[in-house]
Amino acid sequence: MKMSSFGIALAAGACAALLAGCGLAEVGASAAAEGASAAEQAKQAKETEARIQQKLADAQKAADDARAAAEQASQ
Repeated sequence: MKMSSFGIALAAGACAALLAGCGLAEVGASAAAEGASAAEQAKQAKETEARIQQKLADAQKAADDARAAAEQASQ
């Protein structure tokens, strides 16, 4: 099951609240922050990958267009 970043943060926050009574709240809060940070990093990585794939597709199209123009000019 895939959890959203909100779901991860909510679960980590719930764990932190449960651990507050035994002195582990700080550790739980740290885990919640790290979970949210990891989710944001994953989102940014996917966005970066999409941008790079678009740039590659654009470069391939430009190369194809240049090749087609060169072939047209040689005829």
